[in-house]
Amino acid sequence: MKNKVEEIASLLQVGMDSLTEIMTKNTDSQLLDAQWKQVLDFFKQRIGKKPSDLKGVLFLIGIQELGKGPETFSKEQKQDLIHIATCKVLSKGGFYTLIGTDEEGWPHWELVKKLPPFDLFSQENLLKHYVITYFKEELGLHI
Repeated sequence: MKNKVEEIASLLQVGMDSLTEIMTKNTDSQLLDAQWKQVLDFFKQRIGKKPSDLKGVLFLIGIQELGKGPETFSKEQKQDLIHIATCKVLSKGGFYTLIGTDEEGWPHWELVKKLPPFDLFSQENLLKHYVITYFKEELGLHI
């Protein structure tokens, strides 16, 4: 009888631990969603429209990090700007480090810490987290 009670108590604890983990993830997800909305609202206030997705936000960060102001960019350059922004925001987590700029002023980054093997949804949330960190640290956005 004692073993059965201990087994049931153990199962209940595992269930509670799982429930706590789910609730923590949901709370974290809600916080991330609320802060992401504030980032998008920042763009709405500054440039009059919200980027449609994470790629749009990364593109705008890339332009900021390049530091050349508004230009017309080729498709390849737009992809490079998104890459620059991705490296910059992930540098906040210690994943990339800036190694310098080329003769045209484009920054180059080096991967210094392997990224976790996440699914697509988790990758996007990781990027959003570090975009939010970027806006807090680089632009002083209070979110």
